Amino acid sequence: MEKQESGPSIVSSRRRFLTHGFCYGLGLAALWGLGLSLSDWVGPSAQSARPKGSTGPFDWSVSSAPKAVAVVTGTDRAACCAAAIAALGGMKTFIAPGDRVFLKVNAAFASPPSLGATTHPQLVETVVRLCREAGAAEILVSDNPISDPASCFRLTGIAEAARRSGARVGVPETRRFEPVTLPGGRYLHEWPSWTEPFRRADKVINLAPVKHHHRAGASMICKNWYGLLGGPRNLFHQHVHDVIGELAALFRPTLAILDGITAMVTNGPTGGSLADLKDTRTLVVSPDPVAADALGAHVLNMDPEKLPYLSRAEKAGAGTLNLGSLTVHRLSV
Repeated sequence: MEKQESGPSIVSSRRRFLTHGFCYGLGLAALWGLGLSLSDWVGPSAQSARPKGSTGPFDWSVSSAPKAVAVVTGTDRAACCAAAIAALGGMKTFIAPGDRVFLKVNAAFASPPSLGATTHPQLVETVVRLCREAGAAEILVSDNPISDPASCFRLTGIAEAARRSGARVGVPETRRFEPVTLPGGRYLHEWPSWTEPFRRADKVINLAPVKHHHRAGASMICKNWYGLLGGPRNLFHQHVHDVIGELAALFRPTLAILDGITAMVTNGPTGGSLADLKDTRTLVVSPDPVAADALGAHVLNMDPEKLPYLSRAEKAGAGTLNLGSLTVHRLSV
């Protein structure tokens, strides 16, 4: 016979429910207070004209961008990022005056930046500042976290970094997800995705930490697109390399910024202990996400050829594993 709760047990459960609901509401209220509505970003005309689904690839690359990658050694993320982008010709090479820019961060977990599981807020703030200096009209920061979005954006420090630098944070709303399709793709066919942030974006920048990943081997730029997927995306785990390869083919960024100043070398992608981290003092920036991930693999002491999703991404035309075909700028700050 099923045992039913009664008395104090029910009261305790209700209390927990109300407490959690209250905290969640406070978190959302705080985030919306930072200007998180996407109504201005999307605009009434865009909302009314939004199709029921979209077919990719979605390409925000700049044809005049250099075929190059910048690898900077240092410990200060702001200084490393500024030096890397300067080596590639400056942010004005990628961002034009009046551009609306979407920063795709990794905010998957409600953990502090010190644990290395998410995009570091200092990097967010630096990139926003550089985009503004290049003349960007508006900058949106977003992701579709695994945990409660309000908690994730707050605890990772990303919400505060956005506020300080003048960007906005977009909280995912299920009603705004839409099915996307990669032509010829095996898995990404009318799959619900968080596409609203780049609905009217002129440029897209992917900011990801360097992490070990227990299924994919590594989580970096290409894997960071996984955060745009809605629905039961855990179903893709057994085909993770194929799916990441398709994501890289579907979403082509303007710029990829890979943070290996501190890398999560074990127990990724969540980590949870400082013992999982290593000071690798490397930041990689490139308009080529595959090349960026190839260099990130070396940060993890991994052979990029042993990450099947990279060869799949290269085959799909998302970038190159042949670093010899690119100009590699190596700097120290």
